Amino acid sequence: MIVEIVTTGTELLLGQIVNTNSAYLAEELNKLGLDVLYQTTIGDNRQRMTEVLKLALSRADIVITSGGLGPTQGDITKLVTASLFDLEMKLHQPSLDNIKQRFTFRGIEMTDNNIRQAMIPEGAIVLDNACGTAPGIVLEHEGKIIINLPGPPHELKDMFRLKIVPYLSKKYGCKSVIVSRVLNTFGIGESLLEDKIKDLILTQGNPTLALLARLGEVIVRITAKADTKEEALVLIGKVETEIRNRVGEFIFTIDDGDMEEVVGQLLTDKKLTIACAESCTGGLITSRLTDVAGSSSYVYGSVVSYTDEVKKSELNVSEDVLTAKGAVSEEVAIAMAEGIAKKFHTDIGVGVTGIAGPGGGSEEKPVGLVYIAITGKLGTKVYKNNFNGKRKYIKYRTSQTALDIVRRYTQEI
Repeated sequence: MIVEIVTTGTELLLGQIVNTNSAYLAEELNKLGLDVLYQTTIGDNRQRMTEVLKLALSRADIVITSGGLGPTQGDITKLVTASLFDLEMKLHQPSLDNIKQRFTFRGIEMTDNNIRQAMIPEGAIVLDNACGTAPGIVLEHEGKIIINLPGPPHELKDMFRLKIVPYLSKKYGCKSVIVSRVLNTFGIGESLLEDKIKDLILTQGNPTLALLARLGEVIVRITAKADTKEEALVLIGKVETEIRNRVGEFIFTIDDGDMEEVVGQLLTDKKLTIACAESCTGGLITSRLTDVAGSSSYVYGSVVSYTDEVKKSELNVSEDVLTAKGAVSEEVAIAMAEGIAKKFHTDIGVGVTGIAGPGGGSEEKPVGLVYIAITGKLGTKVYKNNFNGKRKYIKYRTSQTALDIVRRYTQEI
């Protein structure tokens, strides 16, 4: 069955409210094995909403809306839905009684416009709202289904879970499931990653493959449809194994999970400690490491050595090296890594120095030039990087690269 999600509300189009309902509904509907092929957002305009819902019904078996069930003149979703099928709006007394009870319980006087929420298209299935005053509805018409759900996320989720899941499961069986696994990669570009698995993408069937670039990372989403979750995971596993054989070194975690969590788990498992000396990142690497619960067992400390004086006094970076090579150099990064490891007596030391911009660059050392050094049981290594973008992005990309270097280094210990 094909599903289209239609979220309503001009505030969504203005960006005043983040549209979380679409993501929730898409995820839950896919779990039921239903194919969400379209998502549309429309403002509170009767003509445009009518056009959108007509189009949705022409290409989907099930249309689910969110929003526009409130008491104001701008809440028109039920009215538009009813007009599509030439249905009259009639007072649904049980819904009105529920609305009155909620106002009485809260000690608030109910205004007449709340009666609008109890007006239901003739013949609709009414969905009680346990969290609010707006009932939802289900309309079945000539093999098509349109479902109106409230806009507030907590109301929508509760109604979907308690009313819609049982309804859809009973009507369609919903025996199949759609399962996705996300492989999070770092250190390989989207085009190169695609090239390495291009044949798998071109011959995909079930599972399907998709690439998505985001903030320095590229994710590979593998999605399978099967009768059970276990069967879907078997299908996913076969494709995942082939992908790992080709680009496994770049995969740092699956599904949810951040680089700092992966690094933290590795340090914990191998009983290793770490300290960071940060210049251009201003403590961002350490901050991300300490975002992980339990990080006090492996993060011993850090120094934000933003000036040469701090590099010399706190990390024992020599004046000669700073004068000869400059603060942004591989020699200084190495000295910072070794200095911080010695200062805090840790197994691993990380040193980072660079130019985050927008000023401070030169032809020889442009903005985005960053040196990252790591020292420990495997010796000292240093990496030269040239990042582009604005200051905050360069800082984030540096922190992500540094954490990835720690990940790879730790895996080899």
